[in-house]
Amino acid sequence: MIVPTYWAEAKRTIKHEKRQMTLRRFGWSDESQEAAEKHADKRLEEAVERVVGGVPTLLAEPKVPYNGADGLPIREEIVSRHGDAVITRNAYGALCLNTPDVLFADVDAESSEGCSPYFYTLLIYSIGYAAVTWQFDEGRSIFLYLLGAIFFVTVFGSLWHWAIDRIQGSPKQAALKRIERAAAQHRGWSMRLYETPRGWRILVSHDTFDPRSDEVRAFFQSIGADPIYVRMCFNQNCFRARLSPKPWRIGIDDHLKPRPGVWPVSAERLPDRMRWVNDYQQKSKGYASCRYVTTLGNAVPCSTAREIIRLHDEMSSAMSEKSIA
Repeated sequence: MIVPTYWAEAKRTIKHEKRQMTLRRFGWSDESQEAAEKHADKRLEEAVERVVGGVPTLLAEPKVPYNGADGLPIREEIVSRHGDAVITRNAYGALCLNTPDVLFADVDAESSEGCSPYFYTLLIYSIGYAAVTWQFDEGRSIFLYLLGAIFFVTVFGSLWHWAIDRIQGSPKQAALKRIERAAAQHRGWSMRLYETPRGWRILVSHDTFDPRSDEVRAFFQSIGADPIYVRMCFNQNCFRARLSPKPWRIGIDDHLKPRPGVWPVSAERLPDRMRWVNDYQQKSKGYASCRYVTTLGNAVPCSTAREIIRLHDEMSSAMSEKSIA
């Protein structure tokens, strides 16, 4: 896991195969801005050599915090460091805990059925209508078809959806069942379970993990972890958990200034950013990002995870009665 303090960007315009092109590369460092600039120059020189050598190469790298930034470190403001763990402020202003080896996973509880019950109900109705009107020519009417479709799909589609929810439980209950099944398959583990606004968060505490290991990938799949989060863990070689509420859930409609919220920002824009951050910090005091529910498994937490548990639970207000947002 790399979360650099200093960033720089180098660019050069070259002419290759009768084409003029501008290449850009980022550089980063924990030592100094000068070291970041040297790193950017070095990476730019390597990119130029690849282009001249006929190797397919991106002209510029995406200026994004982390999602989709394959091969680039996390580009967010560092708020504090706690050993190997780093607290950053993400692109929409919330604080995030980044750790290289303590396994976090968020499971969003979203219905997988969507509109499928209504689609299949309409399909069944259409087949039935066609079969009946095939025998009775006078019954063929687009008006009658649409009228019947509205009634049939509304009534029977809703009943179908209700039956699925009764059998499977709510999306949140279904997600919890997946987590409980995974816990039963990993009896030697210890998994702290937290409720989030959209589902559940898991903190595995008995041991540390390699974010790119097959074991972690298999675990993510078993609980139905968010695919974007899974890809981020692999690309950035770390785990991540949001510690403060999402701004729009606590009544903040305007975005982190300046937009986009990619770090670093120019000195003249810092006052705007700090005004937004101060307002956000005041309003977020009455909220938690998650709430501790229970621990699945009886394994003793390892020393590394114990410190992360303390940090996470304190900064997320997970042990409080505050509303989660």
